[in-house]
Amino acid sequence: MISAYSGTAVRAAEQPLLDSGAGPALMQTAAYGLYQAAALLLTSRRGRVYGSKAVVLAGAGNNGGDALYAAARLIARGGSATAILTSTAVHLEALAAFRSRGGKTLRLTEANTGAVLDLCRRSDLVLDGILGTGGRGGLRAPAAGLAALEPARLRRGQFPAVVACDLPSGINADTGEVAGAYLRADLTVTFGAPKTGLMTGPGAEAAGRIECVDLGLSQYLETPGVLRLEDTDIADLVTAPQPGDHKYSRGVLGIAAGSATYPGAAVLATGAALATGVGMVRFLGPEPVRRLINLGHPEAVCSEGAVQQAHVQAWVAGPGAGEDDGQRRRAVDAMASGLPAVIDADAISAVKPGLGPQVILTPHAGEITALLNSLGLGLERSEVEADPLTYVRKAAELTGATVLLKGWATLVAAPGGPVYSQAEATPWLATAGSGDTLSGILGALLATDKTGSSGPAGSGHYARLAAAAASIHGRAGALSAVGGPVEASGLPASIRQVMASFLGD
Repeated sequence: MISAYSGTAVRAAEQPLLDSGAGPALMQTAAYGLYQAAALLLTSRRGRVYGSKAVVLAGAGNNGGDALYAAARLIARGGSATAILTSTAVHLEALAAFRSRGGKTLRLTEANTGAVLDLCRRSDLVLDGILGTGGRGGLRAPAAGLAALEPARLRRGQFPAVVACDLPSGINADTGEVAGAYLRADLTVTFGAPKTGLMTGPGAEAAGRIECVDLGLSQYLETPGVLRLEDTDIADLVTAPQPGDHKYSRGVLGIAAGSATYPGAAVLATGAALATGVGMVRFLGPEPVRRLINLGHPEAVCSEGAVQQAHVQAWVAGPGAGEDDGQRRRAVDAMASGLPAVIDADAISAVKPGLGPQVILTPHAGEITALLNSLGLGLERSEVEADPLTYVRKAAELTGATVLLKGWATLVAAPGGPVYSQAEATPWLATAGSGDTLSGILGALLATDKTGSSGPAGSGHYARLAAAAASIHGRAGALSAVGGPVEASGLPASIRQVMASFLGD
């Protein structure tokens, strides 16, 4: 599991080492890790470091020093580099080392910003060392003009690769917020520990891939601000059927989704749940939707009954409910059932305070804004999108439920507990029906959950399951996108492949 800490916490953890005089050694360790990552990236993209051209965007702080030292090592491998000095101040020892290797320097001005951008675009590598964890606010002129530089992953073409030193310049290390111009990276090489701002909000998109250079801070770091599940964590949360199992013991999921207006949502949620491995789906809803489900999934048991009459281990309610009074009533009953329940889409408008952590709300930014406003906050959607970490925590606190906030980095907050961030998805998953498949995956994990059977599950348990569902969904989307654009109806085949990778033989 990856643990991320605020920039404030990491700086505090560094202080005892700095006080002991270890500052120069820490900088060399960070710079060497940055150099190694940059060299590997260059080798993977162009075959070798020799002959490569790098540009260093060097600010006044230690990040600029790290980038200059790293570039000096690239020059020693046969590359060339130009340092763009974005401030009147600079790390003098690092600049001297850079120049001693033959590195060139140029001071950034308003007048030459366009020429510097051209130089960056003609290079193989850009090292972003303008601002560090202590930076507040966006990039200021003239450096703000460099925000027009796009990393390779966001445009056609191979070069330049943009590597951020510790975090992309202009990103708030604590929250991932941006307050003005900022840079985006293909790779962020962060030091000491991953920063929460790299896993939430705009910072998660700006960071690209994240690598961490160990500086020996673990003994000084306390409770992480954000967690991220890795492969082994997810494998521990999924359940394979045992020889003595039958369809009921494997887990029965109740689904109250879809309506005459939006019947497809129920089909998508059902298909995703079955692909995740649930033993049975009991569907409750109107006759036209039942007929459509049975055409695509004849194994689903469909009726028009009530939640209280259905024997299930977990519920999915709300996707595609629209204005259907029966489905809305079932969603309210599912929330009150005491069973684990995924509450999505139209049903979120019925949420009231006093829920338990076994109820998992799955809003997007617009839906969580409406929910929080119904609970007394006066927010704009843009505020939530700028700082989702704050507001997913607030929603969990006010409702008592576990809250999964969809986004480029999907955040899951337990009431009074941890926050998880998963970012395995592809932009191709931003398509109609994608959220319905996520609900089905999560519902199946809840219905088949055996990991909490030895005792009462804490609030963090449901957050972990929700984070696992987000990861499975994202991985399935990325797998489907290998063949081009993603259709939500085609995701079950990829979900099965992802589940197989976690379940093993």
